[in-house]
Amino acid sequence: MNPDLLGHVSFSWEFIAALLSIVLIDLILAGDNAVIIAMAVRSLPRKQRQKGILIGSGAAVLLRVVLTFFAAQLLQTPYVKFIGGLFILWIAVKLFIEGNPGEEVHREAKTIWQAMWVIVVADITMSVDNVLAVAGASKGNLFLLIFGLGLSIPFVVFTSSLLSMLMDKYPYIIYIGAAILGKVGAEMIITDPVIVPLFSPPVIVQYLIEALAAVGVIVIGKLWVRWKISSRK
Repeated sequence: MNPDLLGHVSFSWEFIAALLSIVLIDLILAGDNAVIIAMAVRSLPRKQRQKGILIGSGAAVLLRVVLTFFAAQLLQTPYVKFIGGLFILWIAVKLFIEGNPGEEVHREAKTIWQAMWVIVVADITMSVDNVLAVAGASKGNLFLLIFGLGLSIPFVVFTSSLLSMLMDKYPYIIYIGAAILGKVGAEMIITDPVIVPLFSPPVIVQYLIEALAAVGVIVIGKLWVRWKISSRK
């Protein structure tokens, strides 16, 4: 096999700069996926959580490998990001309701496959931007691309495990997780190729919409939880 097919490895400044960029991108972008995974496995029995985190993280990376070949096209396809953003908002509310921080409501234990379904489908909608960022930083170097995708596994596993433990100890972290997902969902919606030319919102308006979505998923989640509690009385 020709080594060049795997990309050129060198110690040039350009190669090292690309390598450092990919590490930084993975560190930053691992957060969104880790929030989804940590919130999705929180309702699993404790003994299954680590297994759920490992499977969810592995599935996330496999999806990124597949999406690498379609990322640029998907981002330019009308309504893909819009629908994905709506789905992420729904996931944010759903996981917030299941977390129920500060509310006493019965919560059924979720199976590991139910948690995996949420993780995989959410990751499909969230990974396109991530893949494109790593692919862009690799500048066509297959080694750097594979390195970036592989490096995201330990980052996501570690961050998910840490968040899962912190959510047990400090349940109100779920508010932060839901807000982050709300912000991500809104960002996907307003950057869809169909939405941008129609509205072309200024940066400040975009930030405001994202902030409203972050607060909105929490408000809707709280109202839904209280309705469930009152309906059982």
